Amino acid sequence: MISIIHGVGRRKRSVARAWLKPGKGSIVVNGKDYTEYFDTDVTKNMILTPFKVVGKDKNFDVNVNVQGGGMVGQAQAIRLSFARALLSIDENLRSVLRKNGLLTVDARIKERKKYGQKGARAKFQFVKR
Repeated sequence: MISIIHGVGRRKRSVARAWLKPGKGSIVVNGKDYTEYFDTDVTKNMILTPFKVVGKDKNFDVNVNVQGGGMVGQAQAIRLSFARALLSIDENLRSVLRKNGLLTVDARIKERKKYGQKGARAKFQFVKR
C-alpha cells in the first residue's frame, strides 16, 4: 500500500511542499482548509486540476506547506507539487499530466534591478540641455 508521497513545486518566489496519503480528499494548506486559504475560485480550481485530470480527486488527503510569493504564484506551485507527487505514485500518468501542461515548469522570475538604472529595464530620464 502507498504510504506518504512527497512533491515539491516552485513558481516565482513561491515554494510548495505537498504530502499525499490515501484518504477522503481533504486538502490542508498551511494549517487551513484550501477553501479558507485561497480567496478566489480561480486559485481554488487551479490546485485541484491535477487530481481532476487524473480522476483521483477524492482518493488522497493532502497536507501542503507553501511560502513566499503571492496567492496565484503559490497556487501554481501547489499545482506543480501535486502533479509531481501523483507522478511518483504512478509513472503512467506522465502523458496525461504532460498533455494538460501540469508538469511544465514556468521558470519566469522577476528580473533584477541593474546599477545605474531606475529598474530592471527602465532608465533614468535623459536630459540633453
